[in-house]
Amino acid sequence: MNLYERYFLPKLLDCCCGMEGFQKKRAQIVPLAFGKVLEIGIGSGLNFDFYNFEVVDEVVGVDPAVSSVAIAKSRSSQYNSKISFIEETAESIPLESETFDCVVIGYSLCTIPDPMLALAEVNRLLKPSGSIFFMEHGLAPEESVQKWQHRIAPGWKKIAGGCNLNRNIEELILSGGFKFKNLKKKYIKGPKILSFQYYGEAIKA
Repeated sequence: MNLYERYFLPKLLDCCCGMEGFQKKRAQIVPLAFGKVLEIGIGSGLNFDFYNFEVVDEVVGVDPAVSSVAIAKSRSSQYNSKISFIEETAESIPLESETFDCVVIGYSLCTIPDPMLALAEVNRLLKPSGSIFFMEHGLAPEESVQKWQHRIAPGWKKIAGGCNLNRNIEELILSGGFKFKNLKKKYIKGPKILSFQYYGEAIKA
């Protein structure tokens, strides 16, 4: 990990992912979580304020980014030990199968190196009756926007901590063995290459 990744990138991602459009999606999706929750890519903890801890018993956050998790740990101090952390990759989570009532995935499928393997882990760890609640940015519907997403993606990935602009989140979730109970897709305020959103709920297929 270089100095940029250790000191500057976590603050940059915290700032960018905490912008109004992203926070509005968190406010729509995260309060749906219930029971024992697994959060994939917990990052700096931007979802914490949106959990309804009257119905959430525990949140287990997984993220290998030590510097971002340090910010999340500081943010979690007000939640009476209901939030714990596993500093591992989403592709290999050292927990027992069918442990969680639901999984929250917020702006992390864009960054996980092997999203299909991560979704396989989610499938393994989720109870049969469980749900995924997700909000992600990804591939836009228009070819003209896609062209620019594909063109910019390699450079963006280098400066944005591995973030991919051009992943088709809908296809990833379906290919991961899930089906949608609710899927919405729309632009939020901002450059089109960054702002096409996928959000909703999925269950095991």
